[in-house]
Amino acid sequence: MADVTIPAGARELPGYLAVPDGEGPWPGVVVLFEAMGATADMRAATDRFAAHGYLAVLPDLYAGAPWLRCVRKAMRDMRAQRGPTYDHIEATRAWLAGRDDCTGAVGVAGFCMGGGFALVAAARYGFQAAADNYGILPRKPEEALRGACPIVASYGSADRSLPGAARKLERALTAAGVPHDVKEYPGTGHSFLTGYVPPAPLGPVAKVVFGMGKGGENAADGWDRIFAFFGEHVTAAPAEDPTA
Repeated sequence: MADVTIPAGARELPGYLAVPDGEGPWPGVVVLFEAMGATADMRAATDRFAAHGYLAVLPDLYAGAPWLRCVRKAMRDMRAQRGPTYDHIEATRAWLAGRDDCTGAVGVAGFCMGGGFALVAAARYGFQAAADNYGILPRKPEEALRGACPIVASYGSADRSLPGAARKLERALTAAGVPHDVKEYPGTGHSFLTGYVPPAPLGPVAKVVFGMGKGGENAADGWDRIFAFFGEHVTAAPAEDPTA
């Protein structure tokens, strides 16, 4: 596991790279963080992908700046479905796919804010699969997700910030003909895959509005679905021939 720099146009992004044990090359995963940034929870999620045989990288889309200074701009990019944040996601995918220790097949996995980015990126860049974990849906999802790579998504029914999101996403992906696995977990809140709950004074509000702290028992099933889905669509993807 190592801190890395990722070329992204005229600048370089800091990132965290988790490398599987053994000998590569391995399929890759770009991990897109929650609104709070490159926290220990997000590094742990990146390590989890590496433990399952993926060369995983967590780009710091805030470029090392505090999340409070950057989250509003990132959210604007996500909702507008354009902007430098998307350029940085694609730069990270290209950097990872081009490494000698990567097969060239790359998935994207986003959590919270990162889930919203992952949904848009699924239809825009060369990812083999995307995992959306309690992400905001793009506007006009039937149009935005047309031509997307296969998508696995997880939501919780106790997350008041995303009412009906799983149902709407299921409907949009079916209409767009995108292979998918969408599941809403009963009695489950936001961030249940990592168990993250922000400290006071945000914690009590997060528990009420986002249902944080509920449904942690469903995390294992959520992760199992991601790895089964990525195993089918990312790991099984043919390796790219660098001489082609």
